[in-house]
Amino acid sequence: MAIKASLGKLETVDDVAARLAETGFETPPILVPHIAAVRHLPLHHRDPFDRMLIAQARVEGLTILTVDPAFRAYDVDVI
Repeated sequence: MAIKASLGKLETVDDVAARLAETGFETPPILVPHIAAVRHLPLHHRDPFDRMLIAQARVEGLTILTVDPAFRAYDVDVI
């Protein structure tokens, strides 16, 4: 998030963190199984941050909320 914010693609990290805390949203930690799962993803999408999100969602059985159509190429639930 900090990298995206520094590139101007996201609000400041502090603003995002405050909003997440207000809503009770929890951010999942990146764990070894998530890192290992990235290796097995096909290269439909090359953004390393998005690939980590996809791997986390697959390992944890989570749904991803995004407007990026590239996520739909993976075996992951997308809204």
